[in-house]
Amino acid sequence: MLLFIRPVKQIWRRARFLHSLANMAKFFLALFCVVALAVFGFANGYEKKGEIGIFELKRGDFSVKFTNWGATIVSLLVPDKHGKLDDVVLGYDSIQEYQNDTAYFGSIVGRVANRIGGAKFTLDGVLYKLIANEGNNTLHGGTRGFSDVVWKVTKYQKDGSSPQIVFSYRSFDGEEGFPGDLLVTATYTLIANNQLKLTMHAKALNKPTPVNLAQHTYWNLGGHNSGDILSNHLQIFGSRITVVDHNLIPTGKLEPVKGTPFDFLKPRMVGSRINKLPKGYDINYALDDGTREHKLKKAAVVHDKKSGRMLELSTNVPGVQLYTGNYIKDVKGKGGFVYQAHAALCLETQGFPDAVNHHNFPSTIVTPKKPYKHIMLFKFSTK
Repeated sequence: MLLFIRPVKQIWRRARFLHSLANMAKFFLALFCVVALAVFGFANGYEKKGEIGIFELKRGDFSVKFTNWGATIVSLLVPDKHGKLDDVVLGYDSIQEYQNDTAYFGSIVGRVANRIGGAKFTLDGVLYKLIANEGNNTLHGGTRGFSDVVWKVTKYQKDGSSPQIVFSYRSFDGEEGFPGDLLVTATYTLIANNQLKLTMHAKALNKPTPVNLAQHTYWNLGGHNSGDILSNHLQIFGSRITVVDHNLIPTGKLEPVKGTPFDFLKPRMVGSRINKLPKGYDINYALDDGTREHKLKKAAVVHDKKSGRMLELSTNVPGVQLYTGNYIKDVKGKGGFVYQAHAALCLETQGFPDAVNHHNFPSTIVTPKKPYKHIMLFKFSTK
């Protein structure tokens, strides 16, 4: 009998051991799947919804808040000529409202900002069809552009001599129809008193692809809740515009602004000739000396005489889009304030819109050997 029981016990112990091994294997397989999914998600720029947050950079009285949803500027506090602090950017009170936003308040837009006619382009003999989200055209990267994704926070230094936050996003091959994997970073830095610098980099990882990023903050130097910006004085350092058709798609022509409603070569009130346009301003200016990509040049200056606040914008890219919030209507913003048309203006430095379909425009094609770099410098002062 004992001779029989011993082999049975051995078989039972061996079965338990094998069962334990099987359970361990299942555990490690499940763990591997979780890690793999996490790695895949982070590699493509996604994070858990719970990891969307608000981040602040502060230097003295100058304070800027961001969210990693769209690498968005949420607020910017800067003093007026009497030292009174106001938030000078349009926005919302909650992250959820930014997620439902259709006006691109404060976000970085891409992979290609502005419009692409017909939602298509040809590159190296290949026709790429994109997601059309404005009639037959693509606007600001498509239905789910860079403004509608979670960016990863790779560095965050909230104070000190150079407070800084770095956002990154990995765009996958075929996202919204665009070719190739693309690694994008956006670095916001407070470099001096009342100065904010944004540097955007993009690296094509395997294929040539168009890249044209823009920062889409709506500025009202009187304060986000102060009314319209029609009395603001504006100067733009661009003597030509890229002419557009009735769908705001460039025709490929550049025309001088002198003597037209688009003439801001000298400081002029935004509303002085806006009634000569159907809705307001929504046009790209070719910056003077704009072909020198590595040179930081002045793009625009805005002055709100009532508050005394001034914004001087410099960049290294060839164009700047002036948009006067023409389609804002009954938008409930911060503190319940309701924004209307012309509640703010956007100054979106960029490559020329629809450049992929106009070979006479400066190229927006990025390759693994030719990365993308876009600098914006915002200087605030009072007068």
